[in-house]
Amino acid sequence: MKNTPFTEKHIALGAKMAPFAGYNMPISYTGINDEHQAVRKNAGVFDVSHMGEFILKGEHALDLIQRVTTNDASKLTAGKAQYSSLTNEKGGVVDDLLVYCIEENKVYMLVVNASNIEKDWTWIVEHNSSDVQMQNISEQTCLLAIQGPNATKILQPLTEMDILNLKYYTFVKGRFAGVDNVLISATGYTGAGGVEIYFEDKEGAAEKIWNAIFEAGAAQGIKPVGLGARDTLRLEMGFALYGNDIDDTTSPLEAGLGWITKFTKDFTAKEILQKQKAEGVQRKLIGFEMIDRGIPRHGYEICNKDGENIGIVTSGTQSPSLGKAIGMGYVQIGQSDLDNIIFVKVRDKLLQAKVVKFPFS
Repeated sequence: MKNTPFTEKHIALGAKMAPFAGYNMPISYTGINDEHQAVRKNAGVFDVSHMGEFILKGEHALDLIQRVTTNDASKLTAGKAQYSSLTNEKGGVVDDLLVYCIEENKVYMLVVNASNIEKDWTWIVEHNSSDVQMQNISEQTCLLAIQGPNATKILQPLTEMDILNLKYYTFVKGRFAGVDNVLISATGYTGAGGVEIYFEDKEGAAEKIWNAIFEAGAAQGIKPVGLGARDTLRLEMGFALYGNDIDDTTSPLEAGLGWITKFTKDFTAKEILQKQKAEGVQRKLIGFEMIDRGIPRHGYEICNKDGENIGIVTSGTQSPSLGKAIGMGYVQIGQSDLDNIIFVKVRDKLLQAKVVKFPFS
């Protein structure tokens, strides 16, 4: 099992550790609810150094990205980022990812899910027919997500870069906490605002940045936050998690990701997805809240009032912000209308739930 440069910090802080995507990662410190509320109301620090980062360089870099991703990366200018997906030949999602434009038409960074680093790398290499320079910098890249309404106020004194006014899905690069070549982006996964900080761990950079963040945020009560709260925070926003809500068998259109699927260019399985769009999908990823008492979990059956299977729960939790049980899942298209009553099978009991829109409220 791999460690991140912050593993010893997590252990020293008393974090509950567990394996995640081959890494020894913190699940929680003071408790998921407490950490969740810290991010929603103040600021929290996530170690997400297990994520993967690839650099693509050269005159054909953009062309390669256009062919393997669903979104239109030609719209990106330097300092802008984009949410996208990789699709396989059947129209399933290989991964969802972020595309960062470092230098227009020449240098890009792709940020992929930790569990998919090897798979994604192999997939992109297989499609690299134009000798695009590719570098997997995942092992040497640290990534901290500082999320919450007070995150940028806490961090601003540590840099001359203007991060207070950083627009969503843009980034800046420069000196932060005495460390050069730090990339700071507004691309968080919590819906609470904040930034993500990418840097190489050399000459003690990880130690320096971690300590500087917690010293700067001490008076404000900044907290370390584990992957448990990261999951409840993203779920409240209706953000899909790879391996739960999207995978190699789900299409972007079924998952509600039509907005990142652009048919103005060629990409893998474009024709399949175009046909899906024209004919309509057979199932759809929905959000629902429980009416009856019970918590939906990944893999639970979704049924109609007659107890017939109409779908499956992909994510579920007791929402710390809303005080009610919420979930996501795929259902037959005829059962996906807002306010439709569905039933979640929990220990052989059919519990009533209602289809609602994202984000949950």
